[in-house]
Amino acid sequence: MQLPDEGDRPLSINLVPMIDVIFSILAFFILSTLFLVPSAGLDINLPEAITATSQTDKALTIGVDKEGVIRFQEQTITLENLAAAIQAEMGENQKLVVIRADEAVNHGRVVEVMDQLRQISGIKLAIATIPPD
Repeated sequence: MQLPDEGDRPLSINLVPMIDVIFSILAFFILSTLFLVPSAGLDINLPEAITATSQTDKALTIGVDKEGVIRFQEQTITLENLAAAIQAEMGENQKLVVIRADEAVNHGRVVEVMDQLRQISGIKLAIATIPPD
């Protein structure tokens, strides 16, 4: 049996599959880094505290920006509906609620939010801060 003569073809490297893989990896890293930043949908500058510690419990997060706008679950919410929305989202073991208030927000607005949340029995409140530089 005689095999056909293939001749001397020049060797070449096909880069298209490698480029596809590189772009897939790049897309993965870009999308995964978006989930690393807990933004809660607001541009919030947290106040600094020397005693700032990380919470290990799963917590629900409420954001209050410098204008006093309250956000929960990526949606703007009114102060009157806040307690009902938190109760609807809380699980049986989930009792910690973290308030991420901007350092420029009026102190009275944060107290109003805390007052609404204290109506929920057995809830624990925390205020988010960052350690100083």
